Amino acid sequence: MADRGPWRVGVVGYGRLGQSLVSRLLAQGPELGLELVFVWNRDPGRMAGSVPPSLQLQNLAALGERRPDLVVEVAHPKIIHESGAQILRHANLLVGSPSALSDQTTERQLLEASQHWDHAVFVARGALWGAEDIRRLDAAGGLRSLRVTMATHPDGFRLEGPLAAAHSPGPCTVLYEGPVRGLCPFAPRNSNTMAAAALAAPSLGFDGVIGVLVADTSFAVHTRRENPAEPGAVTGSATVTAFWQSLLACCQLPSRPGIHLC
Repeated sequence: MADRGPWRVGVVGYGRLGQSLVSRLLAQGPELGLELVFVWNRDPGRMAGSVPPSLQLQNLAALGERRPDLVVEVAHPKIIHESGAQILRHANLLVGSPSALSDQTTERQLLEASQHWDHAVFVARGALWGAEDIRRLDAAGGLRSLRVTMATHPDGFRLEGPLAAAHSPGPCTVLYEGPVRGLCPFAPRNSNTMAAAALAAPSLGFDGVIGVLVADTSFAVHTRRENPAEPGAVTGSATVTAFWQSLLACCQLPSRPGIHLC
C-alpha cells in the first residue's frame, strides 16, 4: 500500500460497524497506508461530535469530489441497490451488505459498472467461518450442498414482509428454511453471512445454498466458535474484527473488475 501512496477510503454507514471502522481508520490508518476521506450516514446527526466535520459527507452523490480509492458500504442493502453502480464510477467498492446481491438486477448492474469503469467489487465475508474452504471445495467440483444456519436473539432481527409477523413461541424457533435468495429480501440485515456463503460457492449460488434462520434467546451463534451479540444488536463482535481484516485485504488485492469475496 505504501508504494502508491495512501489508499483513500470512504465509509458509507455509521452504525456499530461503521463506527468501529472509522475509529480504526483514524487511529491506525496512517501507519497502514490508509487515509479516511469521508463518512456518510443517512442520518447526518449521528456523526455529530464523533466524526470531524471535514470528513462528514452530506450528499452521497458527491463522493467523487473526495477522490476515494475504496468506498466501504456498511449501511443497508438499499445503498447497493440504489448507488452501488454509481459508486463504482469513482472507486472500488467493498460491500458489507452482500444480501443485496441476491437481487439479480443489482448483481448485473454491479458487474456491468465494474467492467465499464475498471473498478473491483469486493464482498466482505463478515461472520462467515470457513469461507476459503468452501471456495476451494467448490472450485474443485466437490461441493454438493451447503446449509448455513444463523441463530440470534429475537430482538436482533430486522425482518420485513411475511417474516416480520413471524412469532417465536419457544426459546429456539426456526423462522425460515430454504434457498438464500428467498430469504435475503425479507431479512436483508440478518442474511449477510448466508449471502457471503452463496458467493463463496458459485456452483450453488443463492438458489442452491440453503439458509436457516433461527430465533434463539441464548443469542450466540455456535459454529465451533461464538460470535456473541447483545440482545437487539445485529452485528456480532467477531464480525467487526473480520470486517476490518477484509478491508485491509482488499486494499492489497489487485483491483480487477468483477465480484471478489475477501
